[in-house]
Amino acid sequence: MNGPVNQISIWHLLYQLLLYAPRLYLLDSLLWMFIMGLPAVPGLIIREFFNRLIDSSSADFSSATLIVLLLATGIARIVAIFMGRITKTQHRFTISGLLQRNLLAGILCRPGALPLVAGEKKLSSGEVLSYFREDVAQIEDNVVGTNEILGAGVFAAVSLIILLSVNAYLTIFVFLPLVAIAAIVQQAETRIKRYRRASRQATQQVTGLIGEIFTAVQAIQVAGAESPVLERFRQVSQQRQQAIIRDQVFLAILESILQNMVNLGTGLILLLASQTMRPAQALSVGDFALFVYYLAFVTDFFWFLGGFLSLSKQTEVSFDRMADLLQDAEPLPAASAPLSLVVHAPLYIPNLKNQASPLPAIESIIRHAEDSLNTLSIVGLTYRYPDTNCGISDISFQVQGGNLTVITGRIGSGKTTLLRTLLGLLPRQAGEIYWNERLIQQPASFFIPPRSAYTPQVPTLFSTTLQENLQLGLDRSNQELAQAISRSILVQDIAAMPEGLNTEVGTRGVRLSGGQIQRVAAARMFLHQPELLVFDDLSSALDVETERRLWSHLLELRQSRGSQGWTPTCLVVSHRPALLQAADQVIVLENGTIVSIEHQ
Repeated sequence: MNGPVNQISIWHLLYQLLLYAPRLYLLDSLLWMFIMGLPAVPGLIIREFFNRLIDSSSADFSSATLIVLLLATGIARIVAIFMGRITKTQHRFTISGLLQRNLLAGILCRPGALPLVAGEKKLSSGEVLSYFREDVAQIEDNVVGTNEILGAGVFAAVSLIILLSVNAYLTIFVFLPLVAIAAIVQQAETRIKRYRRASRQATQQVTGLIGEIFTAVQAIQVAGAESPVLERFRQVSQQRQQAIIRDQVFLAILESILQNMVNLGTGLILLLASQTMRPAQALSVGDFALFVYYLAFVTDFFWFLGGFLSLSKQTEVSFDRMADLLQDAEPLPAASAPLSLVVHAPLYIPNLKNQASPLPAIESIIRHAEDSLNTLSIVGLTYRYPDTNCGISDISFQVQGGNLTVITGRIGSGKTTLLRTLLGLLPRQAGEIYWNERLIQQPASFFIPPRSAYTPQVPTLFSTTLQENLQLGLDRSNQELAQAISRSILVQDIAAMPEGLNTEVGTRGVRLSGGQIQRVAAARMFLHQPELLVFDDLSSALDVETERRLWSHLLELRQSRGSQGWTPTCLVVSHRPALLQAADQVIVLENGTIVSIEHQ
């Protein structure tokens, strides 16, 4: 699989992430240089200690002084490790936070009614979690590992210089393991990516199934399907186990090969070094001890580098998977999807003192003269679902400001598709939309308050209080809140709740009835007082009397023509006879096309 990352260097993506928090990265790198490099100091001390035993030391240090210096070096490294762990944790949270923020932003840029797709497979919300967790963690490991490899590399270079000063001839052979490691990693690249992709997909299936089980507990119990569901869960778990074992075993084998190549190279070098210990040679006992000690720094770095290169190959898979998830993001070209994941953006996470920078204020909705709706014109609007003949074709009509337009038709005639395409929740394939004769290029970003508000057939509520679901962070007065609640016929329902507006609605509003959820969504729309109200069969879960009162309130607003400060234009999908009679315009759809438009 050649993903978008193949068009952009993985090193460029990692470099962009490194530039996000440069001060934190430099501090962390400095500490890890001490952590990786301080063990190099004891080598010099050990050489002087051995040379002193045979009276060939050039330094004027006693054995006790050398031992104290050795202990001081160990203590300094312990302090550096402690501080490095703090900075490393901060850096990890920063990088993962940025990746998760950008991934979520990219998903929100997609047409809202399109399912999340990876390749040809539609993803559930549970499956998407693996992208935010495993794939983000993979990239995070690669990024924060760069300063460790940098620190190891710097001191490997210093060690190499020391080795050259001891014996240049022997040092040349140190590079043999490096050549072997590069060749092995290059040959193993395809399998590294294949096994990692398979393990990620297997994990994705498990998280997806868990999400589906939790959201369908009642249906599973009613159908008595607990045993088949558990058996299916056991199967996908076993598939995940096998995929992860295959991935980890291959990595372990690869790591073992790399380690053994390093060890074999080290052994050969030491055999050559032992030949220089003859009396005729100039290599002293201390020099030999020094050579052996610093040789380990260089060879360990080669082994570390091999592991880092393998990790980078796995990171390419994670970038590819995340970029694939953003393939429908607008207006983002597919080739730019990986770059969108590393775009620098503000984060609001606590610092070392547990103090987060203040969150930005939610912008107030500002109305402009051009936001007032006089006419909404739809010309030739078309959207067909992929690989089907379903959808809408060549839809054209006009809505006058302040009027009630009802869209009706049989099930599957394209009513919901029409609303979603108009609002930009589905990407239109043809047609134009005009607001007061102004061409709308990006409907998804245009049809928002104060211009428009939309409630689908099954509204979405958040697992928080009723009031927070109504306001969604916006500052609204008690009078405005009470007015919206009254218009949506929620007064008696809220009065019957022990905690009133502070009632927790549960996951997706599970503690409320279907009719209450629809009216809460309607009240949320009324709070914004938009020019255009778009309802997709709002009253489908309401009893006859509640529905009559709800539409009565809306019709009164329409008839008041601004005397109450707000005259909305309504675009509604409905089959209700009373609403069809009250409508200024009725549009009848059949097989995705308009068969009649009736004006009343």
